[in-house]
Amino acid sequence: MLENLPIYIPVTFGLTTIVTLFLFHRMLANSKSPYTKKHLVTITIVLIVWLIIQAVLTLKDVYNFETDSFPPTILLFGILPPLLTIIILFLTEKGKQLIDSLPLTNITYLNMVRIPVEIVLFWLFLNKTVPELMTFQGRNFDIIAGITAPIVAYFWIVKEKNNRKKILIWNFIGLGLLINIVINAFLSAPTPVQQFGSEQPNIAILNFPFSWLPTFIVPVILFGHLVSIRQLVKE
Repeated sequence: MLENLPIYIPVTFGLTTIVTLFLFHRMLANSKSPYTKKHLVTITIVLIVWLIIQAVLTLKDVYNFETDSFPPTILLFGILPPLLTIIILFLTEKGKQLIDSLPLTNITYLNMVRIPVEIVLFWLFLNKTVPELMTFQGRNFDIIAGITAPIVAYFWIVKEKNNRKKILIWNFIGLGLLINIVINAFLSAPTPVQQFGSEQPNIAILNFPFSWLPTFIVPVILFGHLVSIRQLVKE
């Protein structure tokens, strides 16, 4: 864990992770598919176990050990598994069934967690554990997606029913914002491929509880955008 960090920072991020899990659970619970609802508890338990595994790996300094190795340990054991899971879901029939059954409104509201995430990143920058480019003062404008998410969900999805193109554009923009910060965060981490943040590298994501950002929250948001785009394109 990061030393001398104000307690409100990890607490806020921990609560944000819990809220993300809750909103994801609610999204699955509101699925139109009986198959998804049947496996709701199992999926939720798997996600909780995943969070616990990531917490243990981080607290044991697995991700902080030999940061000069390539590929980075967090990429192998924290980031690739959820990415592979997403790919499998989009390639299999049962996965597509789950994806197409998820409510667009819930998926969109889920993006609101990007607001506290960006606030935490700014606090981490002030405490010299991430570079400025990872904040809204630098190259990270991801907070825009979080702020606009409830507006899009309520006015374009709930109140109006014929805004498919607008919602699709919003999702592509949100996906672009996400990819932007992911690339900058990865290239700012203390690894052999580091390109940015040499004076103040991105060390936060290698420590608990902030390792939950690349290993859970980001994959959830990525999944949401991809699901939304698939549903909107199919209409």
